[in-house]
Amino acid sequence: MTKLPHTPSFDLTGKKVLVTGASSGIGLGCAMAVAEAGAQTYCAARGIERLNGAVEAMQSAGLDAIALPLDQSDVTAVAETHKEQVFDVVVNSAGIARHSAAIDTTEQDYDAVMHVNLRSAYFLSAHAAKAMISAEKPGSIIHISSQMGHTGGVDRALYCAAKHGLEGMIKAMAMEWGKQRVRINSVCPTFIRTPFTEATFADPERLAWIMSKIKLDRVGEVEDIMGAVQYLASDASAMVTGTSLLIDGGWTAG
Repeated sequence: MTKLPHTPSFDLTGKKVLVTGASSGIGLGCAMAVAEAGAQTYCAARGIERLNGAVEAMQSAGLDAIALPLDQSDVTAVAETHKEQVFDVVVNSAGIARHSAAIDTTEQDYDAVMHVNLRSAYFLSAHAAKAMISAEKPGSIIHISSQMGHTGGVDRALYCAAKHGLEGMIKAMAMEWGKQRVRINSVCPTFIRTPFTEATFADPERLAWIMSKIKLDRVGEVEDIMGAVQYLASDASAMVTGTSLLIDGGWTAG
């Protein structure tokens, strides 16, 4: 009799998941992705009012969501969060962008972008992994990165520097934590329609440049990210670490 394989489960029932930047946009999509798969979802963000609104909406939909006010750039607060709670999955969706020509980048913009997009991601990963390893439990850390971590972009030298750094960090951490079965990966979207990107889409020249790059001939929607997050959070991706899932409509294909 042939022994048949069975598809691994995407179910996250019984899992505790932390999602940062969860009050809106892609972060809220990430929170919904894991919550709809059954996870107890800790939604973290700085803006309390918007965070509470998002969590109340999730709870009204019957989802197990908890508001967690947190400034991810505060390393001490991040460390305390992971001392109080060991998460099975951590999804980092916090990030900022300050686009300009490289020769016009200010030190203030450089420090702000690197502080949030790389420094905070580094220490969030380190504290999450330390807690998982200390508890002797496997875990998954997922960063919402960008296609700009794999290519260049007009007026995006600073953003690309941070995201390329994030991708390298993920590879090194995957090597370090693999034996403890702590996985770390990224999801790399193209331009996704959110309030954050509406100004870019409203610029005809920028929109034309974007559409010339995306082979599927449309911009991304938040829902395009959610399946990848659910996959990387679940046992379906148990053999996946140190890599990225490009949700870019073919942008980086050439």
